[in-house]
Amino acid sequence: MSDERRLLEAAQAGDEDAFAGLIAPYRTQLRAHCYRMIASLADADDALQETMLRAWSGLARFESRSSLRSWLYRIATNVSLRIIEQRPKRVLPIDYGSATDPHAALDEPLTESIWLEPYPDAELGIDAALLGPDARYEQRESIELAFAAAFQHLSARQRAVLILRDVLGFSARETAEALETTPVSVDSALQRAHKAIEKRVPAQTQQATLRALGDGELREIVNRFIDAWERNDVDAVVAMLAEDARMAMPPWPSWYSGRDAVEIFLRGWPLSARKRWQLLPTGANGQPAVAGYLWDEQASAYGAETIIVLTLRAANIEEITAFRSPKLFPRFGLPKQLPT
Repeated sequence: MSDERRLLEAAQAGDEDAFAGLIAPYRTQLRAHCYRMIASLADADDALQETMLRAWSGLARFESRSSLRSWLYRIATNVSLRIIEQRPKRVLPIDYGSATDPHAALDEPLTESIWLEPYPDAELGIDAALLGPDARYEQRESIELAFAAAFQHLSARQRAVLILRDVLGFSARETAEALETTPVSVDSALQRAHKAIEKRVPAQTQQATLRALGDGELREIVNRFIDAWERNDVDAVVAMLAEDARMAMPPWPSWYSGRDAVEIFLRGWPLSARKRWQLLPTGANGQPAVAGYLWDEQASAYGAETIIVLTLRAANIEEITAFRSPKLFPRFGLPKQLPT
C-alpha cells in the first residue's frame, strides 16, 4: 500500500495529522493555483484555507475515482470561482488607464482591491517543468506578471479552463468534471482563451529571457540596478531601460510610458536628492525583483516601501512595476525595517 493510500485511509477515519500529511505535498502549488485565478495574495490564502476545510469535510466521500490531486484542484478551482464572483477584476495600472504626463502630479492612490499583487518566488514551489503531456506553459511562465495580468482579462470560467488545461496539464475530461461541464465546452472555452491570451502576452516569456541571459548576467543587471537606485543615479538607471520602457506603481494608478517620461518621473520623485534608499534582492512572479526601503527620519531607519519587479527584454529593463505596499514585505520574508 502506498504512503498516500495509508494517509488517505487514516484521514478518512478522522486522523487530522494524517490529513495534514496527505495534503502537505499539494499546499504550495494549490496556493499558486488560487493566485493565478484571483491575482491576490490575501484572497489566494483565503481560497486555500477554504479549500482545505472543504477537503477535510468531504474526504470521507472521496472514493478515489479520480486522483487526489485532481479532486483537490477541483475544490480549489470552484472556491476561487466563488471568490472571483464577489471581487472586482485585478489589474495593473497599465490596463487601468492611459499613461500619465510625467510633469503632472501623481493621481491619488486607489485603495480598493482592484490591483494585481506580486507573488513571492519563495512560495511558488514550482520549477520550469511541464506538469503533464497536456500542459502548454511552464509553471514559472504561467506566474509571470504578463500572464497573471492577462489571465484577469479572461472570463472566470475561461481562466479556469486555461489554467487547468494549459498550466496544470489536466485533460479535457478532467477539466470538464471539475467545472461540471462537457469536454466539448472545455475545448471551445480553451480556444477562445488562447486567442485572448495571445494578444496580451509577449512573444518571448521572461523565463526564456532569463535563460538566455544566464545567472551571472542576471545578477549583474540586478546589482547594477540596486547600485544605481541607492545612489539616486537617474542616468545610470535610465541607461538600463529599453527605449519604450514603462513604469507603474500600484496602488497609484499613474504610470509612465517611454524612457524619457520614466526619467522625468524618477528625477522628480523616487530618485530625487531628498530620498535615501536601500534595496535588497528578492524574486517575484518568477522574475527578478528588489525590495525598496526608504529612509525614515523619525524612526531613524529604512522602512519598507515597495517591491519592485523588473521585466526584462534581453539585457534591458522593459518595465518597472513598483508595488508600493509595505504589507507585502512579511509575505516575502522581508523585515519591515533595516537598521542604519
